[in-house]
Formats: sequence, C-alpha cells, structure tokens
Amino acid sequence: MWMWLLLASTLLAAARAQNRQSFACGGNITGESGAVGSQGYPGVYPPNTKCVWRITVPEGKVAVLTFRFLDLESDNLCRYDYVDVYSGHSNVQRLGRFCGTFKPGALVSTSNKMLIQMVSDANTAGNGFLAVYSAANPNERGDRYCGGRLMKPSGSFKTPNWPDRDYPAGVTCSWHIVAPKNQIIELKFEKFDVERDNYCRYDYVAIFNGGEINDAKRIGKYCGDSPPAPVYSEGNQLFIQFLSDLSLTADGFIGHYKFRPKKFQSSTVPPTTTATPATTRAIPLKYSAALCQQKCKRKGSPESHYCSSNFVITGTVVTAVTRGGSMYATISIIHVYKEGNLAIQQAGKTMSTKIVILCKQCPFVRRSLNYIFMGHADEEGRGMIAPQHFIMAFKAKNQRTLNMLQNKRC
Repeated sequence: MWMWLLLASTLLAAARAQNRQSFACGGNITGESGAVGSQGYPGVYPPNTKCVWRITVPEGKVAVLTFRFLDLESDNLCRYDYVDVYSGHSNVQRLGRFCGTFKPGALVSTSNKMLIQMVSDANTAGNGFLAVYSAANPNERGDRYCGGRLMKPSGSFKTPNWPDRDYPAGVTCSWHIVAPKNQIIELKFEKFDVERDNYCRYDYVAIFNGGEINDAKRIGKYCGDSPPAPVYSEGNQLFIQFLSDLSLTADGFIGHYKFRPKKFQSSTVPPTTTATPATTRAIPLKYSAALCQQKCKRKGSPESHYCSSNFVITGTVVTAVTRGGSMYATISIIHVYKEGNLAIQQAGKTMSTKIVILCKQCPFVRRSLNYIFMGHADEEGRGMIAPQHFIMAFKAKNQRTLNMLQNKRC
C-alpha cells in the first residue's frame, strides 16, 4: 500500500514539473499578451549570463510590461545583476534598470516593440523575475498607462488621475521630449506634490539630459510638495521618469515644456562663479606621493564647492582604516544633499556609504565625529576625497546653509 502511495505521489510531482512553464535565456516573442521570465525561473538564475528578449505586439499598439515577481542581487546602483527594459528593439531608449525585490509599475513602450535584457555576474542571489506583457492602445490613460514621446513645440505632462485624485501606487511613467537639433527644452512644474522623503527613495521624479535614464546625465531627482526650479536641457532631448512605489501616494504634478533657441539659456540664466564640473575632472581619483606632498590647508567654503562636487553628504565616521597612504572610512549618513554617483547602502532606516580619503592626513577625520563631505565618486560608486575637495566638521548651525544649497541651481 505504502509503495503505491509513494509511486502515485512521485508521478503527480513529475506531472506538475512537466506542466510548469520554463523560460529560456532570451528569444523573440510575439503576440497580444504573454509571459516572460528569467532562465530557470522559479529556480535560481545562472551566473555569468546575458539574456535578451525582444517582444513584438500587433502593429498600431504599444507594448506594456508588468513585473509579477522580481528577486535579483540587490545593489544601490544595480551594478551586478539587473534587468534593463527598453522601448523598441535596440538599447537606445531605456525605460528603467531594476534589481533587488522592488517591482516597478507598468512600463510602456512608445511603439509595438520592447526589449528586455537581464545580466548576471559571477555571484547570483535570487530567483530572477517573472513579467507579463500585453498590447494597449497608444496614449491610453488611466491607472496603469502614462508617458510617451513629446515632439510638439510646447506641451504638458502629468501624473495619472491628475487633478481628480491621487496618483496610483506602483506606477512608472517615462516622457521623452525631443526638440529640433538647434533648440533646447525649458521645463517648469506648475503644481508638484510627490510623497516626501529626505532621499526621495519611494516616489520621485528624475530628469535626465538625453533620451534615456543615465545617472551620469541626471539633472535632478525630486519629491515633496515644492515645485523644482525650472530646468533647461543641455541639448535637444530630455527624459523624465516618474516612479511610485506600492505604499503612500499624493496629489501628483503637472508640468509644462516649451522649445527655446539655444542662446536662450545663456542669455537668461545668470553665470555662476563656482567651478564647473569640467574643471574638476582633472582632480586625481587615486593615491600618489606627489598628490599628498602638498601643504594641507582647507580652501573655500561649502558654497564654493557645492556645484563642483559630485556628492554632498553629512555623516558620522563609523570606521577608519589606513591602507598604504590612504584612509578607508565607513560613513553613517545623516543627510544626503547631492547623491551624484555615490553608492549608498541601506539597512532598515540606516544608510551608509564608503569613502576613501586619498591622502590619509589631508583632510584628517576622526572616528565618531560628524562631518560635511563634498567629493567625487569613482566608477564603482565609492566616494573619493582628494586634498582639493572639501571636508569640515558638521554642526547644527551648518544645516541652514546646506538646505539652501540643496535648492541651488548649478
């Protein structure tokens, strides 16, 4: 009797395994709707892979992708394992890069084509992803769809449900504004109310120069109830991304844009007296004896260093270890004023980052003390502080100055 029960149980498990949908590494997918998942899902995805899926829905429709499950190695900058989603079948217009377990809202392409790319490194950690795609009518509005390509000389963009009620949870909207090549784009928010957070971690609007999400070209990341200052593009394209998580929502926003001649920005925006980022690229981001031989004396002020710095934070030195001629410190973050490319880790409500002071004695920091850090981040997201950068002891009286600088247009 027991042998028959065991045999029946084995056969049932085998039948279920056979009926379970398995996903290959990439492929071409067509149809009105369907599912796509990481290789081996729901098992652990393999290491050192790059899988590309090209989705095509019927002509005249746009492709919509919704993640049902997401579990990839977590990293603040998604540098190791990640899923990229693009509008079209090329990697030009990226709608987003995702890792960890955060599921974005519905992603909508600007055509009937969409590309998904998943990359994993040598160390994997998770069960991958499962998403469903479907076809929708262009410019469809409602709780799920928003965004699009804007090419008229002027226009508006707004969150779903505006102004009747709060924007929905779990939404991702992307607007790609394209002007003629000899013009720039002026962007202003008329009303703005997005869930407030000191670091804009949950709901936010991010604006990028160019036609895709690129942290190196990010103009700003905004939340709260104060409209951002007017934005002017460097070239003829801007990319705007709005993202809401699955919890609190708010009124949302409405923004307006218009095309301007290239000379408009230089003639209407007063010149800044601070150093431009182009001049700061010459600052070395690695240790050298020559760098550390110069006399160590702090120059300038938070005001004069703010715009030329890639990141600006206040924090407490938790650990400080000397290796060679440099000091490697772990900083418990008090506040982020300018994130730049700095990699920030979070455990619960505690946020921390790694900073390398290239010359261990210049500037000198002590454990358990609070400082203002202004510097540059390397390609790995580590904060790098050279003697030419700026560090000073942080006190409560500095808070007002830093808050004012955070709203400064560089």
